[in-house]
Amino acid sequence: MKLTGVPYDQKLEDTDSKEFKTLAQKLEAILGENYKKDPLLEEHHTKTVVTAFSEGVIAYYWSQFDIPPEEEEIVPEFSEERVLEALETSLIGQRSMETIKITEITTSVTDHRMARNPTATDCFFRLEAEEKVKKFSSPGYPKGYPPKSRCQWQIRASENKVISITFPFFHIEDDCSDDFVFIYDSLSPDESQAITKQCGQRPPSNPLKVVSSGNIMLINLITDTAVQRPGFQAEYRAIPKSQVQTCGGVLTEDKGVFTSPLHPGFYPPAVDCKWTIKVSDGFKMRVKFIIFNMKEPEVDTRSCHKDYVEIMGTKYCGKTSSLAVTSSSNVLEILFHSDESFTDRGFRAEYVAYNPKNPCPNQLTCSSGYCIGKELKCDGWNDCGDMSDERDCHCGEDQFTCANTLCKPKLWVCDSVNDCGDWSDEKGCSCEENEFRCGNGECMPQYVVCDSKKDCMDGSDEASCETSPGICSDFSFKCKNSDCVNKVNAECDRIEDCSDNSDEDNCDCGTRPYKLSRIVGGQNAEKGEWPWQVSLHFQNSGHTCGASIISDRWLLTAAHCFVTRDPANHMPDNWQTYSGMQDQFKQDGVQLRKLKRIISHPDYNQMTFDFDVALLELSEPLEFTNTLQPICLPSSSHVFPAGMSCWVTGWGTLREGGRTAQVLQKASVKIINDTVCDVVTEGQVTSRMLCCGYLAGGVDACQGDSGGPLSCFEESGKWFQAGIVSWGEGCARRNKPGVYSRVTKLRDWIKTETGV
Repeated sequence: MKLTGVPYDQKLEDTDSKEFKTLAQKLEAILGENYKKDPLLEEHHTKTVVTAFSEGVIAYYWSQFDIPPEEEEIVPEFSEERVLEALETSLIGQRSMETIKITEITTSVTDHRMARNPTATDCFFRLEAEEKVKKFSSPGYPKGYPPKSRCQWQIRASENKVISITFPFFHIEDDCSDDFVFIYDSLSPDESQAITKQCGQRPPSNPLKVVSSGNIMLINLITDTAVQRPGFQAEYRAIPKSQVQTCGGVLTEDKGVFTSPLHPGFYPPAVDCKWTIKVSDGFKMRVKFIIFNMKEPEVDTRSCHKDYVEIMGTKYCGKTSSLAVTSSSNVLEILFHSDESFTDRGFRAEYVAYNPKNPCPNQLTCSSGYCIGKELKCDGWNDCGDMSDERDCHCGEDQFTCANTLCKPKLWVCDSVNDCGDWSDEKGCSCEENEFRCGNGECMPQYVVCDSKKDCMDGSDEASCETSPGICSDFSFKCKNSDCVNKVNAECDRIEDCSDNSDEDNCDCGTRPYKLSRIVGGQNAEKGEWPWQVSLHFQNSGHTCGASIISDRWLLTAAHCFVTRDPANHMPDNWQTYSGMQDQFKQDGVQLRKLKRIISHPDYNQMTFDFDVALLELSEPLEFTNTLQPICLPSSSHVFPAGMSCWVTGWGTLREGGRTAQVLQKASVKIINDTVCDVVTEGQVTSRMLCCGYLAGGVDACQGDSGGPLSCFEESGKWFQAGIVSWGEGCARRNKPGVYSRVTKLRDWIKTETGV
């Protein structure tokens, strides 16, 4: 509530003062009286509490309405609008309480757990921000916050200052409905003034950092009874308001960079910026947003009515990995707006001037202004990002013409992947409507499905059939007691399918403690993003191969790293393993281990790379940390379908014949249909291999990535290793995808040798 007729007194900030108690009690009484004018509100109103005052004079309050279970159907009637109408009708503009007048009042539904009493002594704190950095932490930090925590920190600063807060350590349960930290640009938990709501664990390289728009801030920690995490450590200070509200300007260089306020931290609420870019006469410019995060709950990204960037009359918001615009002249205005609620990391943009008479010398010009190689025109891939390179095409002999006129390689027809985008490349590929298609492509009558008989050669007609308990097929999960579960990917899905619960054994794997907001065509990995990745160093040669952690004593890698013409490669003493590493030049948090044994698959073939798998036993066990975790191994029945997106990681060369990477690289690749894989590799793949990548090239594993994992994320929330980087023809070549050892076909051997 905004009040007039009340001079602001510093004593109002002290909830124990006479001044605070007197004014708070008057306001609480007035609100209570006004609720009586609405019969429904009067009947269920139980309490109103004024929690704080700030300059203005602004009073912060909450009102509680209790509805018994038997009257649950009336809950929707207790809307923000109804409460606001009851208060505005009688309060706004009317003089009451001697000389006090209420000129503005707001209402917002809030989580009842954040409605704290200002006289509370348990986990309720009032802090004063100054230029000097101060610290506070959650209760119990770092051992763990207690269950059912209801903590609140009110932070104030002097006028003309704003509050900046950073969380160097942040580890809350990874479920924002149970445990969370909610930060407000207010002293009330008013969602219209919310800055952000956060949970999970953040890496030190990507800390949470937010700023208020004024000299007040409210932080709430809410936890349930289930899982307790370490909590957080926070650093806060007061900074000049001008420092966060000064943004925009005129840019006159022919190329440059500009960012949202305070990037890479969260931009502040209620800020407007304007950049005017002027390049040389006769030139135009391209603006490319390298990072663009302006996501807000329940915002339609087509209208962008809250936070947005506006360019040439078009508003952009949400989160996107690629945004590029081209100016229509040598002058371009860019507007940035943030409203009063919910902020994000914002953006980082680069611009460059170009000659419109020759925008892309010896290259193809996309509609967005991007320049790409001419050979990428009409190749079936959206290289421009706006499909402009795939329009007005005449399909070649080796291409399929989609119903939407796009051209796609004929190899992609009937591969169970919607390559055209309209499914026209998959029409006429399946069995009749009353038939079932087996995993091997054979058509069977529909009635054979789940009839407790193995009709398809591979048993796929009985996969995922709860009514087929006695049927064992290639798709069945084999329980320890020899029962078969006909459910695709039954293991580690948090559902106990086996009668002996063995499908949920050994599932303490495949999790990334940190939550994160260069393989060829890839990008730098964040610290802790791939905690099972290992770097193998041979003698004094530095990084030579990759590997993955499958337990505290065992690593999984490729046999071709060790079975060579030089017997020294198979001697454990010649190798060092580095786990928990991100940067080859940094050892912080890295665990160095010697090898005790190297076990290469006895059937490994140096000519064909068949059975390209090896196991490494460590000399001493690893200690699992936030940046060091094992990946889950799939059962032999696990299915990784064609078209599934997975990730390949490593420190291998960034291009064919190039140098190795210093920072761990990651790239998203897709599993390629086995039939297509067999064709493009000219029949060189065996059942122990799978293809993954892009037939268009550009993204692939390369030399030095050998032995590294192909990591796939399942709906269960676990990461499974589908493959081991094995071989390929060159790196990232067109129609030459990477070939990986198929872990499901090697699973039994791995278990026999390691017990994992």
